[in-house]
Amino acid sequence: MNKPVEEGIIRDARQRYSAGVLKYRQMGYWEPDYVPKDTDVVCLFRITPQEGVDPVEAAAAVAGESSTATWTVVWTDRLTACDTYRAKAFKVEPVPGQPGQVFAWVAYDLILFEEGSIANMTASLIGNVFSFKPLKACRLEDIRIPVAYVKTFKGPPTGLIVERERLDKFGRPLLGATTKPKLGLSGRNYGRVIYEGLKGGLDFMKDDENINSQPFMHWRDRFLYVMDAVNKASAATGEVKGSYLNVTGATMEDIYERAEFAKELGSVVIMVDLVVGWSAIQSVANWARKHDMIVHMHRAGHGTYTRQKSHGVSFRVIAKWLRLAGVDHLHAGTAVGKLEGDPLMVQGYYNVCREAYNRQDLPRGLFFDQDWADLKKVMPVASGGIHAGQMHQLLSLFGDDVILQFGGGTIGHPAGIQAGAVANRVALEAMVKARNEGRDIDEEGPEILQQAARWCAPLAQALDTWRDVAFNYASTDTSDHVATPALA
Repeated sequence: MNKPVEEGIIRDARQRYSAGVLKYRQMGYWEPDYVPKDTDVVCLFRITPQEGVDPVEAAAAVAGESSTATWTVVWTDRLTACDTYRAKAFKVEPVPGQPGQVFAWVAYDLILFEEGSIANMTASLIGNVFSFKPLKACRLEDIRIPVAYVKTFKGPPTGLIVERERLDKFGRPLLGATTKPKLGLSGRNYGRVIYEGLKGGLDFMKDDENINSQPFMHWRDRFLYVMDAVNKASAATGEVKGSYLNVTGATMEDIYERAEFAKELGSVVIMVDLVVGWSAIQSVANWARKHDMIVHMHRAGHGTYTRQKSHGVSFRVIAKWLRLAGVDHLHAGTAVGKLEGDPLMVQGYYNVCREAYNRQDLPRGLFFDQDWADLKKVMPVASGGIHAGQMHQLLSLFGDDVILQFGGGTIGHPAGIQAGAVANRVALEAMVKARNEGRDIDEEGPEILQQAARWCAPLAQALDTWRDVAFNYASTDTSDHVATPALA
């Protein structure tokens, strides 16, 4: 008879399934020699064990509690293919520069997850385990989704490439603005803001996350006035225009009713908030796919679990789940605006949205190669505290496939909303032209803007108003990558 090994898996069934409590590593949730299969879902967790808890045991506990384990031995495991169903922690390493924290790699057999369901995947991976007492903190840093699982999801209803074709806009970022103030305007005044912004040269205007159907403006009134403004601005400029109509509501019935009305009015895009939940997001994506509608995702609420470095879920994981679930636009950070975001981390989020294949890129927080199996690409959105004076930085950081949304940076313009839109459009086109001519926009950007402002009073006014505005605060979520010195 095999005797139990204190630090290893107990394989003798009479000991493994005797009533009582075993360490998670002894139950089979720690396999340091395990090599993940191509079909495994692989997660990287940042774990901060409680004092006295061994890091390997903590990793095994995460694997166990996010798959099949409970706190005591249960003989009913033997009624299943338990060796397959158990998640397997297979590597633990200290986090550079973060004493007391470890990275733990955990592999999950594909059979543990329902096809095409983000709700089911998240119920396992971030279900009870984040409340587990032996862990002081836990964060899901990254995830590798196997091609076999990717192919069970439909992805974005429209996608970046087809969206550009529908809008007939190429070779530059798209421009947008969020209507401000986000709450309190009447439907008529709201529509006036939309018209002024689109007439001035923006491609999109948008609702914000918390404008739904409040007493000061019923959703139906807003939709009517907004689409009247969109149609008039399109006629006046000869360009395809749109405005993100927020269809978020209390129930799926409300959401579908609002989306149907937006479609009847001729809108090309609807918007939904992240807080509606994964099942609702996938349902909205299915609806949009049937009706050739673009889905704009506002990541409202994400900071409650993505911002802290030690606990929660990284936004790169949320971005991956949203690409699978099926959104066409995703707020993914600005790096230079008012919202949290380290530049390299934000570039990593953009790469998750836009690339067909993500290569491991540790400085940008990408721990795994990720094959998207030709799933459509998501258009990332930069929004939050940005203005025309930062155009060179935004274009340099994010390239062309991005929507630049200047809310206050349009509507707060001293000469009015339309002038604010003109300033942004002229700044963008001047910067794109300079870049295409081979100029170094990182170094020459401010000078390029000043030259353009000589012939555009709205841009000159924008630069005078906001030239010194910056949000230079340290980011809470930065890369833990430490470059290894080159060998001599």
